[in-house]
Amino acid sequence: MPSPRVTRAANASSTNPNGRLEFMSLLTNRTSASEPATARHRPSDSPVHRKDSNSSSAPLQQQQLLPEEDCMKLNPSFLGIALRSLLAVDLWLSKKIGVCARDRSSWGSARPMMKLVEITGHGIPWIVGTLYCLYKSDSAAGREVILNLLFALLLDIVLVGIVKGIVKRRRPPHNRMDMFATFSVDKYSFPSGHATRAAMVSRFMLNHLVLAVPVRVLVMLWAVVVSLSRVMLGRHNVTDVAFGFFMGHMQYSLVDYFWLSPNTVAALFRMWSR
Repeated sequence: MPSPRVTRAANASSTNPNGRLEFMSLLTNRTSASEPATARHRPSDSPVHRKDSNSSSAPLQQQQLLPEEDCMKLNPSFLGIALRSLLAVDLWLSKKIGVCARDRSSWGSARPMMKLVEITGHGIPWIVGTLYCLYKSDSAAGREVILNLLFALLLDIVLVGIVKGIVKRRRPPHNRMDMFATFSVDKYSFPSGHATRAAMVSRFMLNHLVLAVPVRVLVMLWAVVVSLSRVMLGRHNVTDVAFGFFMGHMQYSLVDYFWLSPNTVAALFRMWSR
């Protein structure tokens, strides 16, 4: 049984001087007692939990984006696969055929001969030789053919330079930059200017010059050897030469469509003679 002193102390602590209960303190005590522990201390209100929730939500967003990116990488288009496969085969085949790219290559001893073939397909000797023939020509028919050939050579230089400037494909890594009379655009590889010129000039000569059968065979053989020498010297890839050969044939069709008439040739020749 508790002592009267302890009972009086408990009653005095629960009553005010007027003998009334402190309802505010009782209400506060009841509320704090009735609230659960999780409500009194919410982890979500703490800045540490907010920081953790933000950091955990970022990887979730990345995980939602990664499957779509992985699908794009793992499921490329058929055109992309075809182009990459063609590029891989092109690089491999170009390196295999480039047997004269260096002096220590398997056919390095034939490199000087291939460089001589390279000069025969260069634009400067052809333009200089055409101008000389135009100056020495004494017939209207000959001047007409030679002037159209000059127009074709100039058109070839312009079109090849434009395409090279647009594509900007670098030359093969095994190439040795010791070409004859190069320009700034010649650091690019696509398309092969020698291949376009060889195809265009050979077709021009076969259609507008009267040649014997052995000479016609030599002209066609020259065009093929010039184009092949570009890959053997390591100057170009196979696709550069193939597209250049096709482009040369198209250039001849363009020159044949815009063939300069005899009147135009006569007027231009009079201007040239003055």
